[in-house]
Amino acid sequence: MANYKRVFLDGYSYFITVVTHRREHILIDNIELLRESFRESKRYYEYDIDAIVILPDHFHIIIRPKVATEYPKIIRAIKYNFSKRYNSDDIEQSMSRYRRGMRAIWQKRYYEHTIRDEEDYMRCLDYIYTNPIKHEYVSDVGDWRYSSFYKE
Repeated sequence: MANYKRVFLDGYSYFITVVTHRREHILIDNIELLRESFRESKRYYEYDIDAIVILPDHFHIIIRPKVATEYPKIIRAIKYNFSKRYNSDDIEQSMSRYRRGMRAIWQKRYYEHTIRDEEDYMRCLDYIYTNPIKHEYVSDVGDWRYSSFYKE
């Protein structure tokens, strides 16, 4: 396995992609639960969401944490709160997760990228808002309602 190190820079924004286990289409069907998971994470961590798009099996987000080293904890809190409340027997579980009473909801890892400058920020923002088009859910960014595009 590669020797991967995260970069923690206070005052920077982070582009993050989180994907469901086996790309199960559960997020849109449970959008209120996901929103509540974000609200719950904000009770413990201070961060701003600059942009977000939620698709059935993943979400992309640009966050700006007050304390850079907390962004992995923020993602963990969102995933944990969603998983804890999500109650479906449709997703196959590993035996160790089953014994602990946990369902496999998320991929273990997530993609993160430290946004370096304004050009990089705009590239990430464009990627977020055009992602529903890429996946052929809509033909116009304004038609996808699970996005912060309307707030821009």
